[in-house]
Amino acid sequence: MTIVTKPLENQLALVTGASRGIGAATAIALGSQGAHVIVTARTAKALEEVEQTIFDAGGSATIAPLDLTENDAIARLGAAIGGRWQALDILVLNAGTLGTLAAVPAIDAKELAAVLTLNVSAQAALIQAFDPMLRRSAAGKVIGVTSSVGRHPRAYWGAYGASKAAFETLLGAYGDEVGEISSIRTMILDPGATRTKMRARAYPGEDPASVKPPEVIADRITALAISGFETGHFERVER
Repeated sequence: MTIVTKPLENQLALVTGASRGIGAATAIALGSQGAHVIVTARTAKALEEVEQTIFDAGGSATIAPLDLTENDAIARLGAAIGGRWQALDILVLNAGTLGTLAAVPAIDAKELAAVLTLNVSAQAALIQAFDPMLRRSAAGKVIGVTSSVGRHPRAYWGAYGASKAAFETLLGAYGDEVGEISSIRTMILDPGATRTKMRARAYPGEDPASVKPPEVIADRITALAISGFETGHFERVER
């Protein structure tokens, strides 16, 4: 009898912002290739739906509802996961918030702080919390989801763009720090125009059918998780 194995079998993946959109689709795609996927976001009910979809396809998942911006939430998550599993093989840093699009002189300081807290500070905390588990993986992979405005400033996108630029720098620095002393590899992926709730907020008059579905991005992230990549790799998914 031939036993068919999947390419990510016996690997552990953690996907943030996994209740909908790119995060949910990525969790489902990774699960379909054999990974046990830990899905985290604020909304428990939506995470349960993602978990059930993974189960229905023959995969396995664990939900971890939490707000990444709450004090000690990420440390608690790291301790809980580290207490159950030895290593983390795939970390997809997808969670983020758009904030209000506004001219730079009109940016609300309190809202800017909230955007930077999730898009930058929480990402640093996630890397810190899961660095030990990533180091214990035979080939730890960290994939950060960004936006083109992080590299190409655009009017009214200053706050969000600045947060993504900072996030890219943060993840790139981490990749350089661990690249020669561990098997961890880091990369940045720009999904381009994708049918998400955040996109609908930013472009309210756009026909959703005119842009690609999140499953396209999920398939690419999963392919990269399977094939591997060199630290510093960047790519934009056009279609």
